[in-house]
Amino acid sequence: MTLTLYTAPGTCALASHIALEEAGAEYELKQLDFSKTEQLSAEYLSINPKARVPTLITPRGILTETPAILAFIAQAFPSADLAAQNDPFAFAEVQDFNSYLCSTVHVAHAHRRRGHRWADDPVAIEAMKKKVPESVGACFDLIESEMLQGPWVMGDSYTVADPYLFTVAQWLEGDGVDLDRIPHVFDHRNRMSKRPAVQKALNALRKPAVA
Repeated sequence: MTLTLYTAPGTCALASHIALEEAGAEYELKQLDFSKTEQLSAEYLSINPKARVPTLITPRGILTETPAILAFIAQAFPSADLAAQNDPFAFAEVQDFNSYLCSTVHVAHAHRRRGHRWADDPVAIEAMKKKVPESVGACFDLIESEMLQGPWVMGDSYTVADPYLFTVAQWLEGDGVDLDRIPHVFDHRNRMSKRPAVQKALNALRKPAVA
């Protein structure tokens, strides 16, 4: 099965990229240059009208949300054991965690640079930016104390939740979160950074974007 992943440096698409590597999938990587607004090109909008990444083109159709893409990868490549295949509750736990990252943590993070999505008043946008260290910090306090089982997100089993947490944790310093208050998250990020799949994905993003 050949897949195509659209990505861009510094985005949540890194999670899907790492998962494809962990799964041993055959895929083509296409990078968008957001500084050139390539995500708004007619060609890309015909693929993903949301004008965002990630986008995964599969033989069955197109997926455009990280939790869905990660679930697809886990189920499409069962031998990689990236989520419980025969345990509905355990699989739902992975989805539960990934949904929290998508719907709550990422949204809180987006208030730092994309406040225009929610307000037009410059004062309101600035207020949202100032709130980010607190709002994102609170999310990671919860992950640290209640959700990250250790050593991996789901305990002893490495799953597609791990590259997603690693990806979102890349933004902590920019969001002004004190890493000393979340030592388990910090340790998880460090261990993830040493995995060959993670290093390969990060190295690929340092190459020139695909024209």
